[in-house]
Amino acid sequence: MSASLERLAGLLRKEALQIVRDPSALAIAFLLPAMLLVLFGYGVTLDPHDVPLAVVVERPDAVTASFVAQLRGTPYFTPESFATIQSADRAFDSRRVSGIVWLREDFTRRLISSGAAPIGVFVNGVDANTARLIEGYLQQVWASWLAARGRSLGSARGLPIEVEPRVRFNPAVSSRDYLVPGLIAIVMTLTGALLTALVIAREWERGTLEALMATRASIREILLAKLIPYFVLGMGGMVATLVLAVTLFGVPFRGSLLVLTGASALFLLAALGMGLLISSVARNQFVAGQIAVIVTFLPAFILSGFVFDIGSMPWAIRLLTHIVAARYFVAILQSEFLAGDVWSVIVPNAAALAVLAAIFVGAARLRARKRLD
Repeated sequence: MSASLERLAGLLRKEALQIVRDPSALAIAFLLPAMLLVLFGYGVTLDPHDVPLAVVVERPDAVTASFVAQLRGTPYFTPESFATIQSADRAFDSRRVSGIVWLREDFTRRLISSGAAPIGVFVNGVDANTARLIEGYLQQVWASWLAARGRSLGSARGLPIEVEPRVRFNPAVSSRDYLVPGLIAIVMTLTGALLTALVIAREWERGTLEALMATRASIREILLAKLIPYFVLGMGGMVATLVLAVTLFGVPFRGSLLVLTGASALFLLAALGMGLLISSVARNQFVAGQIAVIVTFLPAFILSGFVFDIGSMPWAIRLLTHIVAARYFVAILQSEFLAGDVWSVIVPNAAALAVLAAIFVGAARLRARKRLD
């Protein structure tokens, strides 16, 4: 037993020296997650702001001016005035604007006489999600303007029902607060797999792993020597991404660091296990990198519930999501950041991560052979 521990200590020392001499593993563990988190954190958003909007007012007056002022006072739109609907339509066709608001010449008269005046709204439906958001923003502006007008007239004619929404966990309804925790899981899925897959593939290319196979070290000791140092590096990268999420993006953290550390450890073991599996079939860095992107990053991005709702997917795809570790880690991260320690979310997802970690690491152990063929 003591000889085995001595061999393992020697292998760990060898890995530490290799990391120091070839800092590419440090770049994968720290630099790559930070770059990807910043890139996706600023690039991926579900909140359109400053949407260019054409506003056509055929008969300007005090009433229409107050409505246009309401539009200009919201951060969602950047209104641009057009004299005619034809000129606004040309700007819409050329994509200078993403929508049109059309107040016809009888708008004020119909509003005063009957309390109902239709507004023409045209929205670019090429991006269906953005179109729905713009439509919702316009309805919100319209409702707010009617309510304010009703109060100024001393009547409740503006709206028969006044809605007072209360949003829990994400009061600002900020997509960044929702997306950044999920991004941590997506980024660490890729970097965790790359840490073991690329590093071991590099050793195959350089011949150092062949020399290691010729020693008295068992395959279990070799795998542990590969897993432990990169687990430490991966946890360091995880800490760096968490710090960036809180300090750079201002995402609130309401949970327990201890709980998050435990869940992160389980998730990272699963990611490193996937990397070990990849390294058992790919002995070339380029091939290992391609496989890692295809079998870890893309499924994590699409099937984890990070952006696309799992409940809206076909049943066969929903079934497939159960083998994606990021699915469970995304749920834990979003709970820890936005809601806190919700045990009904944390416990089943952490258990699923433990099962996947055991499966991937166990499969890598079964696949690994102390042979050169």
